[in-house]
Amino acid sequence: MGRVEAAEFPHEWRAEVLAKSPLIAPARQFVYPRQIAGEEDALARGALLVQVQPAAGGAFLATCALGFSDPAMPSGVWACPNPREMCAVAGGYAYAIDTEAPERATLIGLKPVTQVLGMIAHRLLVFVGFHRMLAWGVDGLAWETARLSWEGIRVSGVEGDALRGFGWEMNADAEVEFAVDLRTGTHTGGGFGRADRGGRDTPVGGFRR
Repeated sequence: MGRVEAAEFPHEWRAEVLAKSPLIAPARQFVYPRQIAGEEDALARGALLVQVQPAAGGAFLATCALGFSDPAMPSGVWACPNPREMCAVAGGYAYAIDTEAPERATLIGLKPVTQVLGMIAHRLLVFVGFHRMLAWGVDGLAWETARLSWEGIRVSGVEGDALRGFGWEMNADAEVEFAVDLRTGTHTGGGFGRADRGGRDTPVGGFRR
């Protein structure tokens, strides 16, 4: 079984995470999330500041509201399968930003994101949450899994088209292995829903083509 890939996607921008607001800010500044119901006070939790230089156009400052103030939640910048796009993760909230048109940005629907995985061979950026996963491709959302765990997901590696890991099964109080098909987001195994099948779990193996 191979390890999860740590390489970056090729990209057409440069970015620097700032510890504080720059003394001389670029003329273009964008705040994320942008006019999303329920997130009006998101900036009160703090923000990730990223100065971005796209391939075309002037630099801009991205102010990305933290999803959670817990320092255990990931924050940072990742390249996306689309070389124009940048993913900024701020306290477990993930934003996919078009660096050439920064007004176009998506707040990834998985909240919180607990881990970000670059699947270079499959051209996917995979977001891991407490219960499920979501994949972002060249054209945006590629797939989202069904629930894999009652609480907590541990990724163990990649084998061919399968992203493997473990989800917690509540009744047994134990981790149960799963395999997610990176092509479709369908899965076998996992810890969620086993009680509905009398404790019988779906075998973790290959996928139908």
